[in-house]
Amino acid sequence: MSLRIAALGLLAEGSASGYDLLKQFEKSMANVWPATQSQLYSELNKLAAGGLIEVCAVGPRGRKEYRITDAGRAELQRWVAERQDDPPVRSAGLLRVFLLGLVPPEQARAHLHAMAEEADGEVRRLTELRESLTGGRAADPTDESFFGFAALDYGLRLNAMQAEWARSVIDRLDT
Repeated sequence: MSLRIAALGLLAEGSASGYDLLKQFEKSMANVWPATQSQLYSELNKLAAGGLIEVCAVGPRGRKEYRITDAGRAELQRWVAERQDDPPVRSAGLLRVFLLGLVPPEQARAHLHAMAEEADGEVRRLTELRESLTGGRAADPTDESFFGFAALDYGLRLNAMQAEWARSVIDRLDT
């Protein structure tokens, strides 16, 4: 469901080809919902077949440009407003943590240390992304990208918390 909504969301900002959408996706939504080229193109075909998007131009070599339809915009707005479509939260990482008692303490410690390092790396990556997009200035609430930056901020805070949490578990193991 979310790839469908992500594609509709990008097309709500303006018409684009599949290639253009993939590039936009990589710069923005891939931080929240990664997808491959084949997944995105497959989803575009499904959206077009369902009447949620339409081809608005065909360029050289059959390059199609898509735009969102009124039905697509209504579906996007419905999805944003109604949370009952959200799947249950599952975390393979937390399942591993839950089961760390089954491995030797050194291995559990190493796993937690790796989790902290990965989260630190993600904080660095997202910080660099934010800097490249904003030049260090705060997002303006009247800017159309405001909520994209809010999602980026969430990722930064979540990863910082994960690193801090993993280190606190290591500290408790060591005492």
